[in-house]
Amino acid sequence: MNKRSRWALPYFIFLMMFVVMPLVMVLVYAIQDNTGTFSISNFIKFVQQPEDVNTFLYSIGIALINTVLCILLGYPAAYIMSNSNLNRSGVTIILFILPMWINVLVRTLATVALFDFIKAPLGEGALIFGMVYNFLPFMIYPIYNTLQKMEKSYIEAAEDLGASPLKVFLKVVFPLSLSGVSSGILMVFMPTISTFAISELLTNNKIKLFGTTIQENINNGMWNYGSALALIMLVIISITMLLSNNNDTAANEEGGLI
Repeated sequence: MNKRSRWALPYFIFLMMFVVMPLVMVLVYAIQDNTGTFSISNFIKFVQQPEDVNTFLYSIGIALINTVLCILLGYPAAYIMSNSNLNRSGVTIILFILPMWINVLVRTLATVALFDFIKAPLGEGALIFGMVYNFLPFMIYPIYNTLQKMEKSYIEAAEDLGASPLKVFLKVVFPLSLSGVSSGILMVFMPTISTFAISELLTNNKIKLFGTTIQENINNGMWNYGSALALIMLVIISITMLLSNNNDTAANEEGGLI
């Protein structure tokens, strides 16, 4: 190893110990039964458990609603900030990022206190509100970052050719910002499915998401079944990342043709 490669050795060790090893353990536990014998019984059990399947589908539904709301709220905010005065947009970005510096549990408890203060019931509405509140910055920042780095000459060229502001946005700005949108979707959709603290606090344990199901099985010593559920989550994450990369490639190609 040359001298430069040696600097990467601590990161390689950290990666193997805290990323690769846990993933391998999840895989090993998932494909074994309680006796340590190779088996796919955990996955069969998941399919045969209507409650777990329904929880999984419900979690996907909540994640879709949260992601769509974050896009609808986050894209205009990111677009406005990218076209506003530099100093003003910088302050606005800090205001959006500041909540991210606070622990998610503290933010969620503050949301619970807010609902108690206005005497609003905790439930599905509070859950969606809390999800949007917690994950909105993760949608805004990648979109803003993409819009901020966008080549302004494309917009100027479209305007010089007589394109209306709406057409400039639809034909130039939006296609070139899809990579930021896909990154935001990746950062919002998957954590929403796997979270459990937010749903427990904002619904008084009345609504359970898939992350809660995994947590309950692990806490109850059902490591094999819990690992199988976690592996299903990892597969979904991998598929989402693959689709996101394909969307980024398509967006870049489309942007290059504009």
